[in-house]
Amino acid sequence: MSVLVVDKPVGPTSFAVLRRVRRALVRSRGGAERAPKLGHGGTLDPMASGVLPVCVGEATKVVPFLLDADKEYLATVRFGVETDTLDATGKVVSEKPIGDMDAVRLEAALASFRGEIEQVPPMFSALKHRGQPLYRYARAGLTLERPPRRVKVHELSLLGFEPPDRVRLRIRCSKGTYIRSLAADLGRQLGVGAHLAELRRTASGPFVLGQALSLETIDAWVDEGRALPFVSLRDSLAHLPAVTVGEALAMRLARGQRVGWDEISVENGPVCVLLPPDVVIAVVDRGEQGAVRILRVFNVG
Repeated sequence: MSVLVVDKPVGPTSFAVLRRVRRALVRSRGGAERAPKLGHGGTLDPMASGVLPVCVGEATKVVPFLLDADKEYLATVRFGVETDTLDATGKVVSEKPIGDMDAVRLEAALASFRGEIEQVPPMFSALKHRGQPLYRYARAGLTLERPPRRVKVHELSLLGFEPPDRVRLRIRCSKGTYIRSLAADLGRQLGVGAHLAELRRTASGPFVLGQALSLETIDAWVDEGRALPFVSLRDSLAHLPAVTVGEALAMRLARGQRVGWDEISVENGPVCVLLPPDVVIAVVDRGEQGAVRILRVFNVG
């Protein structure tokens, strides 16, 4: 087993989705085996839906590389209303008249959110301060100073304006980008306030919505005895550059022995190391003093 791409519904947490997938996988094995180890490739808030890669067994080693990968979203932003969580689940803290809103005004405002931008993470987030997630401070009524972080918005497209107060956007962005913050910042830029009304993730790293199965479909396929469409380790790392090596070099990497970066023959890392034809041996990066730094080694036995 490797990665199962789930179409997370609105409502449950990402960890609740993992629990349901785990139960389905145990059922698919007749309930006789231990529950497999699972991990996911990037949390989606309960109010969000879409692509949630669920890594199974050995594939949990790819989780860090999925967390680092770019994501793509379809977002609906509502203007004129600000909330404490920056999305539709929060308490309304401000309401303002929208005035004359149109596509020309929106396009002008969106221009400043493309490329490298700085974002202040929301208080209602899992980022830690002194060992505690920020949302715990927020629920206690505290607002802490949060340094801005640089993120990259590769694409920000206006899909449509739905008068009087909603706009639909497509966003492709780097890791760590908060779409809630982008929605709230867009509202401030326009002087009317805003919050994130809906969010659907359409891609996460190499995974796209067309690959994703609903939880109901996963349960049905398991009950029917159908094989689930797991994505291979190689395809799960398709967003990383790859290099194919010989068996001797692969064995040295698998054993954690020193390998020179020049033996990998690539310019930059991280890079996926393969044995022919497409067997994933390791993910490595450039280390100190010209050596390879092994990030993950995979069991191919």
